[in-house]
Amino acid sequence: MTRQTQLDSRAIALLLLCCLLWGINQVAAKAALTEITPLWQAGLRSVVAGLLVWLWSMSRGIQLFERDGSLFGGVLAGLLFAAEFGCIFVGLQYTSASRMVVFIYLAPFVVALGMPWIARGEALSMRQWGGLVLAFGAMAFAFAEGFSAPGTPLQWWGDALGVAAAVLWGGTTLAIRATKLSSAPAEKTLLYQLGISALALCAAALWAGEPLPLHWSPRLIGLFGFQAVVVSFASYLAWFWLVRHYAATKLSVFTLSTPLFGLVAGALLLGEGISPRLVAALVALAVGIVLVNR
Repeated sequence: MTRQTQLDSRAIALLLLCCLLWGINQVAAKAALTEITPLWQAGLRSVVAGLLVWLWSMSRGIQLFERDGSLFGGVLAGLLFAAEFGCIFVGLQYTSASRMVVFIYLAPFVVALGMPWIARGEALSMRQWGGLVLAFGAMAFAFAEGFSAPGTPLQWWGDALGVAAAVLWGGTTLAIRATKLSSAPAEKTLLYQLGISALALCAAALWAGEPLPLHWSPRLIGLFGFQAVVVSFASYLAWFWLVRHYAATKLSVFTLSTPLFGLVAGALLLGEGISPRLVAALVALAVGIVLVNR
């Protein structure tokens, strides 16, 4: 299908709203870890969001189970999605939500690097390669703080899982663009990921021996509901619709606003400190990826 190369006002407004929600999401996930273990939190939210996507699709008459050649891409995207959120939720035990949200948004770097292999018309110029080097250097600069001045002894491990999550998220976007999922309805693309991740993450929670939460306080219900309904269902549905209709590299530029929202949310809601090194790395990362996408 033909994708729009420029973002219109509707796409920009939808993207910024998604980025705001995603920035707050890491804070909600971190806060909920005091009452629910990481893998159960990730798996159960996929269960709830998957059911909502299925009900939404049925109400709109969207065909989810017809044969369209998307099975391979769907399974691949689902496994990548599950691994991404496994890394995020486990990593939040060791690093702050503010740091996690910055590392996750290395994903546009991955998309920009991989997209020329999928769409040859998006090969990188020397200036864009310079942007990639700058973005990579920014991540290395921020990551080094986990060794030199860690907030916790294993902060470096949480940071590493954040970087891994970014690579997996970028890989998911590339998998969608490179397979039959690129022409599938957004609802079907999202359901593949939620369904497979629900099975994989809940199985991982059982294997790891994590206790299933039996008492759900109003606080936990609110934090979990925000993640499952607002983020995993509504915002991801909007994101996959955007990926289907607009150029992926253009979309990736706007996701750089998410770490800004995340840093502010982490400071205001969790009282997390924001180091000058982390802010400098975020600015350098933003400049690098803007160069890549110009």
